[in-house]
Amino acid sequence: MNELEVTKALKNGDENAFRQLFDLYYDRLVAYIVTYTNDKMSSEDIVQQAFIDLWNAKDKLEEFKSPKSYLYTIAYNRFIDSINSNKRHNKLLDVIYEKALRDRIEEDNEVLEQRIVKMKKIIETLPPKCRKTLEMNKINGLKYKEISEIMGVSIKTVESQMSLAFKKIRKGFESENLYLFLLHLLKKE
Repeated sequence: MNELEVTKALKNGDENAFRQLFDLYYDRLVAYIVTYTNDKMSSEDIVQQAFIDLWNAKDKLEEFKSPKSYLYTIAYNRFIDSINSNKRHNKLLDVIYEKALRDRIEEDNEVLEQRIVKMKKIIETLPPKCRKTLEMNKINGLKYKEISEIMGVSIKTVESQMSLAFKKIRKGFESENLYLFLLHLLKKE
């Protein structure tokens, strides 16, 4: 059967004619659509859908015209539909991601504020010299040597006071497994 006979048979619902058109154009259409998608699997999906569309619209075929251009048009339109669908899908994912990120930031800020309050309470329970040493180092940014000179104690004493402060902070946060993170934030030395 030539192409025009195949078209006429297809229009009358002949599945063998459809199979013949499929065999004749499938690989060519996939190659054509791959030039747009750069993805063979999605191109195959698009072409298969184009053939389904051709079958569903077989009564609209013109008997004395080759279905080639019609098939290529259907495949191209299916490709455009897939792009638009992906854009809508990606836009929806972006909205969901943005909302999740905003929720996470709000949640993180609340948790961070709670941890700061807890940290302040722990620091308030430190012995006065230990608290003063910690504040001089972490709040004022002084080095151990500078603290030892100001307080009139040895560097070893400053190290000991800082070690004691870190132990109490670690103990206060051990139930949350966050003390390593907080120590990292506190360590400036």
